[in-house]
Amino acid sequence: MMNRRNLLKTIPAAAAASLLAQTDAAKKARLRTAICAYSFRTQLQSKAMSYDDLVRLAVDLDVDGLDLTVYWFPSTSDEFLLPLRRLAYRNAVEIYSISVRTDMCKPPGPAREKQAAELRGWVDAADKLGASHIRVFGGAIPKDSNEEQAATWVTDMLREAAKYAGSKGVILGLENHGGVTEKASTVLQIVKAVDSPWVGINLDTGNFNRDGYKQIATCLPYAVNSQFKVMIRDESGQTVPADWPRLVGMFRQAGYRGYFALEYEEKDDATAAVPRLTRELNRIARQS
Repeated sequence: MMNRRNLLKTIPAAAAASLLAQTDAAKKARLRTAICAYSFRTQLQSKAMSYDDLVRLAVDLDVDGLDLTVYWFPSTSDEFLLPLRRLAYRNAVEIYSISVRTDMCKPPGPAREKQAAELRGWVDAADKLGASHIRVFGGAIPKDSNEEQAATWVTDMLREAAKYAGSKGVILGLENHGGVTEKASTVLQIVKAVDSPWVGINLDTGNFNRDGYKQIATCLPYAVNSQFKVMIRDESGQTVPADWPRLVGMFRQAGYRGYFALEYEEKDDATAAVPRLTRELNRIARQS
């Protein structure tokens, strides 16, 4: 069997380096943990917690990054965004993603243009924060439409949005989040049709309405970010506790390189639950 050293002798160095990099990429996962700001929606909305506090919490809980849900941003001005970016850098915390509201189930017209303009604005905000990913939603299927037509509208909007996002080095992750993105098959259909290196899947482990593990597995090759939930739906659609070791193993086997952002949506106080769950997710994700 030819080993790496013999391989390097038989082909040019640059080609060998490229080949070995591709081989490694297909085998070795790179897993990082993060906190999703949405976990602290009550505290952020009431101003009991700030986005600066999330940076400090990331340090305390020893996570690598933050996925910042933008719903409670006081503004998108430089006066807010740039100091937050500086604080994160000075604490070795990566603001790698922001999460925004979008509804892309729009036919051509003013409503679609409004959505497109808002998304371009969030791309600019992500760029200023140093975030390379934005979580976006497909939206609900309009009553006078159907899944196929709605998926076409989402595809068209994402394809156009990817051009601007790509010009800023920002990836758009389409989340499986009900509506037109309720099924893995439709999410994959949209992402494949867009066919852009700047569009992938923001894979939420708790959002499929049934057969969660199977649907997650089909999406893994296109996952550019992941939000980890406490619960998952089984084959019958029943909500059950998520098997995190199983999920992490699936991501690892798929060669996923990215973040697991803990997104806590249960009833217990997030200030108590998130630290406990984060320690558990860190332990599982960092096992060799």
